Amino acid sequence: MVSSSTRRRSILFTVDVEEFDTALEFGHAISLDEQVAVSTRGLSLLAERFDALDTPVTLFTTANYALHEPELIRALAQKHEIASHGYFHTTFEPADLLKSRLTLEALLNRPVTGFRRARMGFVDPNDIQQAGYAYNSSLHPTWLPGRYNHWGEPRHPFRELDVWQIPASVTPTLRLPLFWLSLKNFPFSYYKLLCRQTLEAAGFLNLYVHPWEFTDLSAYEKIPAYVRRHSRNVLLDRVEHLLRYLKPMGDFDTMGTFVQQLKTNTP
Repeated sequence: MVSSSTRRRSILFTVDVEEFDTALEFGHAISLDEQVAVSTRGLSLLAERFDALDTPVTLFTTANYALHEPELIRALAQKHEIASHGYFHTTFEPADLLKSRLTLEALLNRPVTGFRRARMGFVDPNDIQQAGYAYNSSLHPTWLPGRYNHWGEPRHPFRELDVWQIPASVTPTLRLPLFWLSLKNFPFSYYKLLCRQTLEAAGFLNLYVHPWEFTDLSAYEKIPAYVRRHSRNVLLDRVEHLLRYLKPMGDFDTMGTFVQQLKTNTP
């Protein structure tokens, strides 16, 4: 584990780019084309805000989405890091690790070094290593009822085999998650305060959102209100405000850059 005192503060804003299968999860029968289109609308709007702030981010994309939107992913790769989010978002098998990496590398003509599993699911570190990744950001060290209980897992980056594990950020004591649902549902002033306190305490901040959140979700009435809340411009403005708020407190890094710093600062 790396002490926060040995390195500068890093802000890692990440986006899980995927087919909008959340609609399927809650009972909406929508086509793959519609799933991709919803995510593309949101990703394009979100990228405009990143451009306005000159903020580099890491985009964890499924290979399936990237193959449907190759020109968009190639364009985003000029400013941001592209990492793997598996091959499909709905299903996963260990062979997808290598398959998705090679697909993205062929599309981009550059190395892909990072992975995050859909819904922050567990991945065997041996499989991650064998698939050729340098880091894995699939650990959420908190308790989410019905999803996982990782309460006792490390909050700070740590090395497992030859792979760096970069946990999603949670608050130091209560381990409140700072993920996308918190951004939507916590009072915004409180959420910003928690982010600042966590960044100061841990020395890094690892946040994540999804592109489909930044579209008008009102037509998908079966999706719970706590998921649909603050979509489109309200959420876009909230993200931009958050990034402006955090900017004086640290450096915005891609996950790959952050991992390189860890390697440099760790014996």
